[in-house]
Amino acid sequence: MSKPHIEVPEQTNRSLDPFRRAVLRGLGVLLPPLLTVVIFLWVGGTVSRYVLTPLTEATRYVLVEYQSDIRKPEDFSGATKPFPDSVTGDDGQQFRKTPDGLYIPLSVYNRVEEGLTRNEADPATAREWYGRHVDDVWLRPWIVVPIFLSVFLLLLYTIGKFLAAGIGRFFYGQFESLINRVPLVSNVYSSVKQVTDFLFTDPDLDITRVVAVEYPRKGIWTVAFATGESLLDVESAANEPVMTVLIPTSPMPFTGFTITVKKSETVDLNMTIDQAFQFVVSCGVVVPTQQVTREVLGRAGEVSEQEKPETSATGVEPNLGDGQPNGAVGSTAAEVRHRLNEAIERQAHGDAPEGEARKDDDGDA
Repeated sequence: MSKPHIEVPEQTNRSLDPFRRAVLRGLGVLLPPLLTVVIFLWVGGTVSRYVLTPLTEATRYVLVEYQSDIRKPEDFSGATKPFPDSVTGDDGQQFRKTPDGLYIPLSVYNRVEEGLTRNEADPATAREWYGRHVDDVWLRPWIVVPIFLSVFLLLLYTIGKFLAAGIGRFFYGQFESLINRVPLVSNVYSSVKQVTDFLFTDPDLDITRVVAVEYPRKGIWTVAFATGESLLDVESAANEPVMTVLIPTSPMPFTGFTITVKKSETVDLNMTIDQAFQFVVSCGVVVPTQQVTREVLGRAGEVSEQEKPETSATGVEPNLGDGQPNGAVGSTAAEVRHRLNEAIERQAHGDAPEGEARKDDDGDA
């Protein structure tokens, strides 16, 4: 019986795969900083367009109204038509006529005219001349931006303090209840509020201690945060005390799973909450000093006199000299580390330790 013929599809040309992988790798490198810059530019442009520019225009209007010295031709004694371009007031101050037929001080006129570019047209009215004067003197960017940031931070501080008080929380609650009644706005507001609360609000999670639980199955130990007692029905079903713990996920500790476990199945860990956060954020790389295992201490050469001596990288326990084994009494941790390094170097260069040399001599004899 003949074997059935199986058609093997021809392999497609994958010559572009390295090029495509390189392009995707380049996008993976460039997109994060590029998107970061784009987001900051978008936020800065939005704040400038909708907050800084209106405030600057309002400030310009107030300053022009406060310090403008705009006069009509009739304000000058003896003025007759046609009115000249330059006149002198009764107080001896010189004025210059603007295109709308009004007069402004000559010093203001000259300062604005010096700041105009070659292709820029002269302001059409006396108020526009004063507006340019205010921009050149008072509203320069290196003056406006620091003042705006200072006022903005002070405003945020005041709002935060006000909302922290009882009356502030009351008004804020009334405002939120009003927003939540609007059909479409409530959905957008609630979503945005969740994001902002996660980014800018201190978590209200009351963590009491750090424990270890077997999760997600027996034999796998997971660092968890004890958050409090669990539900009464769960405790009745378990027929023993239970507790609620938060299983954090790396590298974001406040994202994870809330589970209920038996208190008898938890192990209290000798570590602070900050140390547990560092352990989770670093994906287990940063371990508290009091939780470092003996194996890790042995690799570092810090072996106490009661501990079992560690072997070298070649698998042979080196003799550290003076007829004493690793970690002998009288040898400090620094001496042990130094002698261990010397022994490893001798093995790397093919030099036998003294103890082994004596054994070889005895064998030859």
